[in-house]
Amino acid sequence: MDTDGLEGSKELAKLEELEEEERKQLKKSGKEAEKLKESGGEAEKLKESGEEAEKLEESEEEAAKVEKSEETGAAPELTVLHAGQAGSISGRLGEVLSAALDGMRVRCFAGSPPLQNRRILFAFSLPENGFNISLHGLLAWLREHPGSLRGSVGGVVIDGAGDLYTKAAARELVLAANLAGCAFPGRPLTEATGNLRNFTVQARNAGCSLEEAYRISARDLAERVCAFEPPRRKRPKLLVLHASSHRTSNTLALWNACREHLESACEIREIGLRNGTLEDCGGCPYTMCLHYGEREDCFYGGVMVQEVYPAIREADAVMLLCPNYNDALSANLTAAVNRLTALYRTTSFEDKAVFAIVVSGYSGGDLVASQAVSALCMNKGFWLPRSFCLLETANNAGEALSLPGVRERIREFSENILSQILL
Repeated sequence: MDTDGLEGSKELAKLEELEEEERKQLKKSGKEAEKLKESGGEAEKLKESGEEAEKLEESEEEAAKVEKSEETGAAPELTVLHAGQAGSISGRLGEVLSAALDGMRVRCFAGSPPLQNRRILFAFSLPENGFNISLHGLLAWLREHPGSLRGSVGGVVIDGAGDLYTKAAARELVLAANLAGCAFPGRPLTEATGNLRNFTVQARNAGCSLEEAYRISARDLAERVCAFEPPRRKRPKLLVLHASSHRTSNTLALWNACREHLESACEIREIGLRNGTLEDCGGCPYTMCLHYGEREDCFYGGVMVQEVYPAIREADAVMLLCPNYNDALSANLTAAVNRLTALYRTTSFEDKAVFAIVVSGYSGGDLVASQAVSALCMNKGFWLPRSFCLLETANNAGEALSLPGVRERIREFSENILSQILL
């Protein structure tokens, strides 16, 4: 018998057994490593979740403090939310805010914490190319966190290095913040272009320098943000303006469904600007426009003077029905907004809310909504309730009411309206 061969076979078998054991150990170690990695991931998720909960708790505590201070009659604290580097606000914007907010209770943030039930002044500088990366980060955060500003009231101070992009950046921010739950008083923007020439009229009227006019405007805005309280009525008067066809309009179909939720609580009046002649504003000289405005009239007369002006004066809120025409308000609605200038000369719109239903065939509803914000809130002075617009996309006639979840969105939009204007 070959004992050497037998011993060799035994050794080989032992070696194979050892190798198999090593493979098992390695496999076991791999699984444990994988579990450890997963555990680490879960731990990280738990950590992040804890941090979010901590932030939310801090925000709620801050909101409770604000509410308590307002109940005791103390001046509201103004939160300055700075779209820029962490730390103090520098440059011309920092100098203006330092002077304008002197004596006020102010807290500054650079970033995007939850800020519910606060008085917020958004402040940012804009380089000549119009791109502020911190501002775009804030926009992204607001769009990803609906409700993060619920119960807050805001204003915007924008300091530009050139003559362009300031208004576009501001209205984009206002729309994003509004859809995140922030309301805005009328004329919520203090805008400074590079050479400050946009303050020429204010400086002349106040008898001061352009720089001082800028500071006065920022102070006035901060005070109005702190003092603003949405007007409420037992039975609010809601004026609806449209220029659409009842037979084919998706926008009107949405409004009719919305009306069912509102008509028991509101006095509603609809004015169609489609029929009849509606001339656009021809740009009368200021004195002529003022002359007609003092008589609650307009040089061009027509449906604006006969129907819209009296209805606007009586209304507590205005609802614009806005189909998307070439990424803009329709021609007749644009003309109606332009023609409000004569009435605006002598009538304040600060106690009137503006809402909108916007329908696009394919895309671009945000452009139309931001135009409504700019025209009615920033320029004409209507106050902007939180989540002021219902945005839908529908092309074919009748399609809007068959969109998934649209009935629930209509109900929520209607309840949102009533929660802000009904006493």
